[in-house]
Amino acid sequence: MTPPLFRADALPGQDGTVVLDGAEGRHAGSALRVRPGETIRVGDGRGAVADCEVTDVASGRVEARVVTLDRVPRPAPTVTVVQALPKSERSELAVELATEAGADRIVPWQAARCVSRWSGPKLDKGRAKWVNAARAAAKQSRRAWEPEIAEPVDAAGLIALVTGEVADGSAVLVLHEEGAVPLARAVTGRAPLDRVVLVVGPEGGVSGEELRDLTTAGAVAVVLGPEVLRTSTAAAVALGALGVLTSRWSDPGTTLDPSDPSTRK
Repeated sequence: MTPPLFRADALPGQDGTVVLDGAEGRHAGSALRVRPGETIRVGDGRGAVADCEVTDVASGRVEARVVTLDRVPRPAPTVTVVQALPKSERSELAVELATEAGADRIVPWQAARCVSRWSGPKLDKGRAKWVNAARAAAKQSRRAWEPEIAEPVDAAGLIALVTGEVADGSAVLVLHEEGAVPLARAVTGRAPLDRVVLVVGPEGGVSGEELRDLTTAGAVAVVLGPEVLRTSTAAAVALGALGVLTSRWSDPGTTLDPSDPSTRK
């Protein structure tokens, strides 16, 4: 079994000492009951991960010696998920699933048909919940890179984001049940592919006006599959497809062609 992963703001070199205190120390020492001599992993959430040997455990505090320190590169292509705000009970679930599936950045989107509304004090509170959900999911899934939770965007902010991403060469894909292009074709038919933006609409769907504005800005409406997915699960399923269709889950520099029989089991 893979050792548990904890977070630290910075990591020392080999044989240096890592101290876990606060919430991380309590989680390691009290909840997981790690003991001297055990192996744990500690990462900074920005690609650095250390295998460590626990040397001392006190109340709310764990010390460990760095045995090895590695730098894990980001998967390529990088993936930004623009996530329309789900209903409250599914909001953090959407972030957890997208994080576990490998999202590099998650942008909260106040879409026209969102039932949930972030305004006033709810804005900071909602984003903070997403940050915490992403961090917990990244540790649970042993991710070296923790996804960035961007500032929320409205309609105008999303169009500005899409316009900028398209100008930088990103493939911006709007998941839509009536999309004319299958996601697999949109991905494998474009090379090189360095950056992908997935736009996930709310439970009520992306409105006609939003879809028109997004495609005018350079986005492509794609269909993921025959099923209609909930907004909280769509990003994770799409990220799984991207993992197979691109080099994210395979050898670097490889883009898989679904029409090639050698790529099918």
